[in-house]
Amino acid sequence: MHAASIDKSERLARVYKLLSQGGEFSTLDIIKEANVCAVNSIVAELRQNGFEIDCQRRGDKWVYRLNKIL
Repeated sequence: MHAASIDKSERLARVYKLLSQGGEFSTLDIIKEANVCAVNSIVAELRQNGFEIDCQRRGDKWVYRLNKIL
């Protein structure tokens, strides 16, 4: 996978900014608040940029949490 650099990607930067607020965000929260799609791909790219992001299923929703900022 070729991950975009967060320094050059507004898409990654928007999702990072949202997640860095703390707490958990559902896939739909991220889509709406960061104006993106393909959340799982963006999270994979952020991980390639050195960020630790957890993903867990809660019932019928997936939630994401930024755990570690490198």
